[in-house]
Amino acid sequence: MTTTAVIDVVAALDERYPRAHAEDWDRVGPVLGEFDAPVERILCVVDCVPETVDEAIAAGAQMIVAHHPLLLKGVSSVAPDTYKGRIVHRLIRAGIALYVAHTNADIASPGVSDALAARLDLVETRPLVPHEGSATLGLGRVGKIDPVTLAEFTAFTASRLPATAAGVRAAGDPDRVIATIAVCGGAGDSFLGAATTAGVDAYLCADLRHHPAGEHLAAGGPALIDVAHWASERPWLDELAAWLRDRFPADVLVSDVDTDPWTVHAESLKKESRS
Repeated sequence: MTTTAVIDVVAALDERYPRAHAEDWDRVGPVLGEFDAPVERILCVVDCVPETVDEAIAAGAQMIVAHHPLLLKGVSSVAPDTYKGRIVHRLIRAGIALYVAHTNADIASPGVSDALAARLDLVETRPLVPHEGSATLGLGRVGKIDPVTLAEFTAFTASRLPATAAGVRAAGDPDRVIATIAVCGGAGDSFLGAATTAGVDAYLCADLRHHPAGEHLAAGGPALIDVAHWASERPWLDELAAWLRDRFPADVLVSDVDTDPWTVHAESLKKESRS
């Protein structure tokens, strides 16, 4: 049986998600780990945080493939008394390599937004913001669904994405008919203008802010659906894991650890108090 090494997985991921496609500010690719170390188990995560590191160690994984960079901003120390330093030390002690595919996975086809669009049954998809004129590569996706109301599609979204304390919320007329939708995995309010230009009925992403959302709606833009950041990117892990399983004999696992920072919702507390 052929042994898979860290460098084999790195090379395959680099081919599928070229580092050159990442935004200039991004930090992607291998972060740590010996390239010649064998890999029998891989854990795919949205965030490399203490909880997912615990999961990787408990599962006996030799490699983590993460979406969000652990070391996005420059650091002068990875001492064990710092948050990120503790993570780095734990990974090294456990012999776990770390690889990141972030904005290069957002732009890819298939990529993060493709997985989100597929989870929501969008068809005839195309990039919301094309990458260098490409017909397939780019940020976000635009697609079609069978017409439903905004209220119905919001409920459908909540049923299809992983449940989080933040939940799913929408802005706009609940009875507005939705047939074309733009989606973007992760924070997406920088693409509100692109969604308007695309002529869609609704735009779904994470981390929408008060003033940009309000001004967008006041200007006649499409309805908005706001979901938890982690939940919007979690579908990509399933697609990524399936691809890795096809390429390597390694056991590939997907983390369902909710790394969204919001953990309490008042409405949920009200329901619990009434039960």
